[in-house]
Parts: sequence; structure tokens; C-alpha cells
Amino acid sequence: MLNCMPDERALYMTSAGSLKFAFNGLVLLIAALVLAACGESGNKSPETTRESVALFTKNQTNPYFQTIRVAAQAAATELNVDLVNYIPTSNDSIPEQMSQIEDAITKHPSAVVFVPVDSKAMIPGVEKFNAAGIPVINLIDRSDGGEFVSFMGCDDYAVALNTARYLFEKMNGKGNVIIIEGQGGSSNNQKRVSGFKKALEDFPSVKLLASQTGNFQRAMALQVTENLLQAHPQIDGILAANDAMALGAIEALDAANRKALVIGVNGTKEAIDAVKAGKLLATGDCDGFVQGCMGTMAAVRHLKNLPVPKEVIFPITVFNSTNYQGADVPYEQRMCPKWESIVKN
Repeated sequence: MLNCMPDERALYMTSAGSLKFAFNGLVLLIAALVLAACGESGNKSPETTRESVALFTKNQTNPYFQTIRVAAQAAATELNVDLVNYIPTSNDSIPEQMSQIEDAITKHPSAVVFVPVDSKAMIPGVEKFNAAGIPVINLIDRSDGGEFVSFMGCDDYAVALNTARYLFEKMNGKGNVIIIEGQGGSSNNQKRVSGFKKALEDFPSVKLLASQTGNFQRAMALQVTENLLQAHPQIDGILAANDAMALGAIEALDAANRKALVIGVNGTKEAIDAVKAGKLLATGDCDGFVQGCMGTMAAVRHLKNLPVPKEVIFPITVFNSTNYQGADVPYEQRMCPKWESIVKN
């Protein structure tokens, strides 16, 4: 055991007065270090311990997930908790997200806000969080298994249905369309495509020419649209399962000097800018900023033993040239809404 009260005589006493001044200085330094070590040996005050939230998103390339991360950081700063981001370097990589889950469990965050890259494949990862006793908020893509404090997201089927109907009305209920789908294993992609196809049933004079995947990526959607434009001389409308792919489709149209009405989903800032510019007809809004805020708030509320509903479904808006005002404010300039203004316990 360290003696935290060293005897001054031991510091200055020499053997027959033969030790030099330099040695005395060294002994004094050692004594100071001993005292400092004694001062740090106690436990840290509980007041200095900060909660931490681990946020898992699907990739680095989709602007929607960047919105989620910006919003989550805004909420974490406001709530005085640490936020740690886990983002696969390969888009929507199942093995990489699983590896990141294992890394997070080793570091043991206070809570997790989780967007699975695949609704089925990531169930074992969620179960690992459960076994480690780490509470999890499931955000955006509903997982097919595992235990969660809450699921928070949009009705993707309704978002797609309403946005597709808006497109078909602007097409006067007739014409040729294509669908650009997202990631195959994504539950929200499946629901959005189902919503698009349900809207088609209500407009029998609108013909679906093709439905191909763009993996929720702008570059891939650009390539898919280029190929479909070559295959089909008349395309009047394009339904993209997210905004990034809608913007990729617009790039392909511009390069081919073709015209078509395009809709996307997510209400991202760049999509709103495209609506303002007259490039994009509309975007169905799931408000990623609100979701990022609320997901982080829900995690912290749970840690504080405050009520969190088992499920929160956010409201839907279809943004077009008549109602985008306010949605064009940069995310970095926004503040998270109050919990009570969005979530009704």
C-alpha cells in the first residue's frame, strides 16, 4: 500500500551527508509522484460518468443516413451524452455490421440506436445486444427479430402509396413508368415497392415497364435508369424508393436529353432543393432529422427510466413545389423538436 504521507526526514536525510543535491531533487520528484498517485487512486465521482449511445447506420453514401447522424448528434449534445457512430465502410455490409456489433458490445455503450442493414440477417446481432444487457432502439428499418425498447419509424407502405398517387395524378392517370427499387433485404424497400404497386392498381391506364434494383445508391440508380431509357423509348414517370436514387435517375434523364416526372422518398435536403429547382416532382417525407433526434432521445429516456412507447410511427408529408418551405433549412441549422411535440406516450 502506498504511504500518502511520506516522512520529510526520509527525503532529506543523507548517509553521512554524502548524497548530492541532484539526488535530493530526484527524491522530491518521486515523492510528488507518489502523492499524485495517491490522489488518483480513489473511484471517480458518479457525477463525472457520462452515458454513451452507439448509433448504427447502414452506409456512408446515402445522404439520408447522414441526416440521421447529424440529428442524433444534436440530440446527444443537448442531452449531454456521448454518441459513437458505427457505419459500414462497404455499403449495407452484413458481415461488417456484425463485426461492429461485437466491437460495440466489448466497449459496452449505455444504449444502442440500431438501423439494421438487413432485417433478417442482423437478428443474431440484436440478440447479442440483448444477451449483453444493452437496451436497443430499433430505428427506420424494422428488425424481424430480437428484443427492443421501441421501434421508431415511418409507415413506408403509406409513404410510397401517397407519393406514387401524387405522381400518377400529375400524369393525368396514364402513361409508362419504371420503378427503381432499393436494397433487396431491406424491409422498408419491400414496403415502399408494395406501396408503389398498390397505387398502380388504382390507375389502370398507367403501365409498369420495369422494376429494377438500385440498392438505394445514386450511382447505381443512374446506371439502371440509363439502361432502361435505352430499352424503352417512352417513359413518363419514375418511382424511386429513396431520394438518392431519384436524383440518380434525374442525372440519367438529363444526360439522355429525356423528360419524365420523378418522385423519391425520404424528404432529404438535396431532394427538397431538386423540388425547388423543378427537377424532382415530389418526395415522400419520413423526416430523417426527426427520427435521428427521437431515436437518441428515446435511448436516453429509457436510461433515465422515463416512459418510451413500444412503437412510434412518424407522420407523413409529400413535399412538392407548393409546400416545401421550411424543409429546405440545412440540418446543421435545425434544433431537435421537444419529445412531447412528436411522441404521445
